[in-house]
Amino acid sequence: MIDFKITEGESLHKNLEQLSVLEILNQINSEDKKVAEAVEQCIPMIHRLVEHLIPKMEMGGRLFYIGSGTSGRLGIVDASECPPTFGVSDNVVIGIIAGGDQAIRKAVEHAEDNKVQAWQDLESYAINEFDTVIGIAASGSTPYVLGGLECCRENKISTGCITCNPQSPITLLADFPIVCVVGPEFLTGSTRMKSGTAQKLILNMISTSIMIRLGKVKGNQMVDMRISNKKLFDRGVRMIQQNLNVNEDDAKTLLEKYGSVRKAIESIK
Repeated sequence: MIDFKITEGESLHKNLEQLSVLEILNQINSEDKKVAEAVEQCIPMIHRLVEHLIPKMEMGGRLFYIGSGTSGRLGIVDASECPPTFGVSDNVVIGIIAGGDQAIRKAVEHAEDNKVQAWQDLESYAINEFDTVIGIAASGSTPYVLGGLECCRENKISTGCITCNPQSPITLLADFPIVCVVGPEFLTGSTRMKSGTAQKLILNMISTSIMIRLGKVKGNQMVDMRISNKKLFDRGVRMIQQNLNVNEDDAKTLLEKYGSVRKAIESIK
């Protein structure tokens, strides 16, 4: 383990308060450009984790994200988007944040320092060996996350992690560590910036690739999405038109009847 954290390293940009707005924006953007390249270097690590997850989830296993602060919120965002996007149950991908749901909007002091709470939170979902837990921590040393992964290992539950510091404690507790080194933040130590962006990109890759392999996508379309508003209804109509070569009125009739793009398409094909 190393004491120095890249995510706490001093920004490469100096005297920020003396910059114009345009200079600030350009310099933030110059740092953001580094993120996608850093994520690209992680693809082999992401690949190993996803290949492990797919068969477990095919057998009914669930995917949990645990984190605090920005990391916890990003896990909740990714988990909460899976049901409407892919039509899966709310119990398939689950995001848990230190401090509970109130921490989604407002910081809960010292919640991330509680090393036993994450396991208690996971136990409330009756977590078992078929499930997988991914700890998200830019620093790689958040006690809440470390404690959760440690207990998972003791209970033979598969673990992964997403961190931005190599050789951090979390990498020793994850069966499938993902280490994305984005370098020092534009604003020293503000991991909601590049680190958070990298975590979001990696979470997108994990959940989307899993759902594609689980058969929740047809071609490049979200045929299992929940039709919960007019925008999604109109999108569903276009999908049906493209797949069945029918006019708009017929597509609307099918979607209204079956309530699902997939079911509407399969009713004809």
